[in-house]
Amino acid sequence: MSEWLVLTLAMAAACAVVLTIVVINNRRITEDDDPSETPDVIEYMTMMIGVIYAIVLGLAIAGVWEARGAAQETVRQEAQAMHEISARVEVYPQAVRERIRADVDAYVGYVVDDEWTYMAENGELSEEGTALMEKVRRSVTDYQPANDFEGQAYQPLVDQVAVADDARGARGQNAGATMPGVVWFGLIIGALVTVGLIFTLQIRRTGRELLLAGLFSVLIAFLLFLIWDFDAPFGRGISATAAPFTDLFPQLTP
Repeated sequence: MSEWLVLTLAMAAACAVVLTIVVINNRRITEDDDPSETPDVIEYMTMMIGVIYAIVLGLAIAGVWEARGAAQETVRQEAQAMHEISARVEVYPQAVRERIRADVDAYVGYVVDDEWTYMAENGELSEEGTALMEKVRRSVTDYQPANDFEGQAYQPLVDQVAVADDARGARGQNAGATMPGVVWFGLIIGALVTVGLIFTLQIRRTGRELLLAGLFSVLIAFLLFLIWDFDAPFGRGISATAAPFTDLFPQLTP
């Protein structure tokens, strides 16, 4: 059974139960019942729905913001690991050192110039970037240290390659949208219900009331746009940047 079918059945069941109870309760009301002695149900429900939807919006914004922060942190870890590889090969012979650094520069240059755009457009890592990462790995692991001094640097270099590869994998997992479709369904339906309840409050066409209704609708639309913009950490306006790479490898910045 799909999650959408479960959601539809749950919503329909909840609505049916509430409506049934209301109908049965209304049939039991006597003729001397005075509804003026009870609170205004519409105002109370409007307030509660607004509060609940505000909580949901807050959780959604916090979730996508946290996902963006995690995506930026993986970029920093990957860039730092590549920088450590480039720096620690100083103990190797010149030919080996230059080859590894050239492979690192090629990988970083491709990530900044090409793969970043590819992630934004396709929501995944590119095969060429994966191949360049594998080339860096082979350059580091295939070298056999010639003495104990080089041997002491070998394992830390291998560890840094593993850190960079792991951070790259995490970057790929965060490349696409992070908000599930069912959450978007709830956010949009909730926005329609919350804004629609304005019309139950007998708003008149005075300037003050129209202004408040308009500002409320604009606020809801802005918050939904903010969630949508944060939802793809590498693909939209307020997204994670390649600044850690350009900061640690300034020689590759055009």
